[in-house]
This record gives sequence, structure tokens and C-alpha cells, in this order.
Amino acid sequence: MPKKVKPTENGKEEGPVPSKEVKVEAVGGASTLNFDSPSRLFESLSSPNKTETFFKEFWEKKPLLVQRHDDPALATYYQSLFRLADLKSLCSQGLYYGRDVNVCRSVSGKKKVLNKDGKVHFLQLRKDFDQKRATIQFHQPQRFKDELWRVQEKLEYYFGFLVGSNVYITPAGSQGLPPHYDDVEVFILQLEGENHWRLYSPTVALAREYSVEYEARLGVPTREFTLKPGDLLYFPRGAIHQADTPPGLAHSTHVTISTYQNNSWGDFLLDTISGLVFDTAKEDVELRSGIPRQLLMVETLAVATRLSSFLRTLAERLEGTKELLSSDMKKDFVIHRLLPYYVGDGTELSTPGGVLPRLHSIVRLQFRDHIILTVGPDQNRSDEAQEKMVYSYHSLKNRRHTHMMGNEETEFHGLRFPFSHVDALKHIWNSSAISVKDLKLNTDEEKENLVLSLWTECLIQLF
Repeated sequence: MPKKVKPTENGKEEGPVPSKEVKVEAVGGASTLNFDSPSRLFESLSSPNKTETFFKEFWEKKPLLVQRHDDPALATYYQSLFRLADLKSLCSQGLYYGRDVNVCRSVSGKKKVLNKDGKVHFLQLRKDFDQKRATIQFHQPQRFKDELWRVQEKLEYYFGFLVGSNVYITPAGSQGLPPHYDDVEVFILQLEGENHWRLYSPTVALAREYSVEYEARLGVPTREFTLKPGDLLYFPRGAIHQADTPPGLAHSTHVTISTYQNNSWGDFLLDTISGLVFDTAKEDVELRSGIPRQLLMVETLAVATRLSSFLRTLAERLEGTKELLSSDMKKDFVIHRLLPYYVGDGTELSTPGGVLPRLHSIVRLQFRDHIILTVGPDQNRSDEAQEKMVYSYHSLKNRRHTHMMGNEETEFHGLRFPFSHVDALKHIWNSSAISVKDLKLNTDEEKENLVLSLWTECLIQLF
């Protein structure tokens, strides 16, 4: 999952900043961003590269540099996403060091954090920027900047994972972070000024954690270049990189848009294996039998053969299963992602419109991109009679100001139905429109209650 910032109490957050890597291929071209759909947005971001080419040749493999600073419209749009001049008004909204802003500088290959305590005051922030040549790192600006919200909300649907961002504003002749690599895929958009980048051969492919690299071990850069407003740079996770603002020029502002933190096949396997074991144990008495006495007190390698046998049983079960029980990943995604982008007061996300749905109503799903239908164990029971339930999680009521903020409390929104409702729910999900009376449920009362529940949560509309 992209960087959920987890600040410490003293604000000296040393953790990850978004990710990067080696051997960049440069292309030219020009286009503006297209918000017609998530796929169109990604195409316009990576243009003139074709999406298929990007995922075949670059994704998780090597960096891609897209140079489009010769497109005035795109450069102007990028500059509008976040500017140094925005900080004055943002500071008036109650920002705090560590949580919202880090002030830092790379000194002798180490990150030196220059945060003050408590609230961020613009005059002090600007003083540290001008006099200490410090970089201002702004966490998750999509909480405040509408256009970044618009971009990241679309990308979260496109990738199907959380998408975070950080803005870095660095004065001329300075560097904010030491050489390092990250555990996320990152797209860097250059917004203001110029930024000089050096890339190095990775030491850990597709890294699962952030790590600073010592200068003495870096060797010669594999590539060196300068980003200008309108340019985009992509890095896979695990890439080693460092960036500085050249002396004699204006400050540099860039935003790193990051995703795919802890979303590997290994993570997915860990997420689904518990549900698979739960289902298999219902029918396999061997899985329900007790482990040997004192096994937890001795070397467990002795039972490796038995565990291998169980894994083969699970593999056979997996081949014939129709439903995988996802325990956490789907739920985590939907309760932490951005709510739908809107202009206005967002009434349509919280207040159902029109008349109550009835048996003869025609209904259709709305906000499809923000709803997940999943099967899981009954979370209200813990006994052996625990049954499967159908859960419909959605992000319509998520709070924008807590997006990707890690230790902020979040709640999930959604509905819980008996497993007998799964076919009716899939019918609604897979239809452009459907009559309530045609739903695959036993009684008219069940049909009306189902659509009334969905309508109350603003998940369907009548027409």
C-alpha cells in the first residue's frame, strides 16, 4: 500500500518517502490529462507510451522518464497541483510538524530533521527554507488540494490499491533526502523549477521496506538527468535514487504519487490462506485434529512433512473453489481509500435521492468504482457454526482529511447480508439496470429489504 505516514510523537519521522529505480528510458511528446475514466487518466499521464507497453516493459522492472516540459498547457497544469506559494494559506488550516510537514536536509549522507514542536507557522517554515536551505516535505497534500484528490481518486480505482502522495519543496543548491530506496511504486511529477536526479543499480529488487544507502556503496550513477515542469518519472520499488536542486536556479517542487505498498502475491496469499483453511477444516477432520503435545515448546521443523501434506490438501481445495475469503486486504483498501471526487457539497454521497424503492422499481448500481462485494466469515460469531456472509463495503463516507495518515482512526461503511443473497447482489452488480421483482430471492419482502438497504447507503439509484 502506498505510504501511510506514521509520524512519531516528536515529529522526527524517518520512514519511507515514495519509491524509485535505474536505467531510465526517455521519450518525448505532449498531451493533457484525461479524466473521462481511470484508464484514460493513466494513459494521459504516461503518454505517449501505450499502457500495454508500460506494464510489459517498465512496471516493476525499470524507470521511465517522460519529458513533456515543452507542452506549456501540461507544465502549467502540473504547476497548479501544488506551489510554494500555497504554503501560507495551508499553514492557516492548522498543520503540525511530523504529522503534516517535515523540514529536513541531507547532511553527509544522513537525513537531518529540523522540525519544531507543535503547530507549523508559515514565517518560521519560510525562514528554515530560506536560511537553513531545508526541504519542506508535505504529507498527503490530496487532503487539501482538490486537483490532487481528483487525480489520486481515479488512480486508486485504476490500480485497485491505495495511492498516496508527498510534495517536496527544495531550495536551490540543496538536497532534502540522502540516497535511499522505497517499498512503493512511484510516479514523480515535476511541478516547479528543476530537480537533478541520480539513479543507481538496485541492491534489493521490489523491496518491502525503506532503506537509506551509504554514499560509499553507491558506485557510479546508472543515469543522471534533470526534471522540469511537465516531466514525469516512474520508479519501481527498491530503486536507489537521490535528487537535488541545482544552485543558481529557483526552488524545485515535485510530487511523488505512490502505490503498491504490501500488495504482492505474498501479501495476497497471507490474506486469503486463512479463509481457505477455515473452509477446508469444516470438511477435513485432519485439519481439526490437535497438534502434538509440547509442539510449541520445541523445534517445529519436525512437523514439516505434516505441514507439507496439509498445504497439498489446501492446494487441491483451491483448484476447485468458487469463492476466496479475503480477510483484510479488500476491507483495508475500501475503508482507507479516497471518497469519490465531487464538486459541491457531496450530498449525493450521503443522502439517498428520490422515492423509496419498491418491488416494481427499476434500480441500478451507482458509484460502482467505490464499492466492493466480498464473501467472508460472519464477524459477529466466533463459534464453530460460523457461516459465510456477503459484505458490501464502500468508500462514499470516507473522510478525506485522514486519507493515508496511518495512525488516524478510521471506520468502515457497508452492509452485511446472508450468503443466500449473494446471487441477487451479483445480479445487481453485473446489470446496467434490473427490476427488483426479478432478483433471485425467495420472497418479495427479501427483495424489497435488500434494495432498501442499498438505497439507504446511496449505493443504488432508481430510474
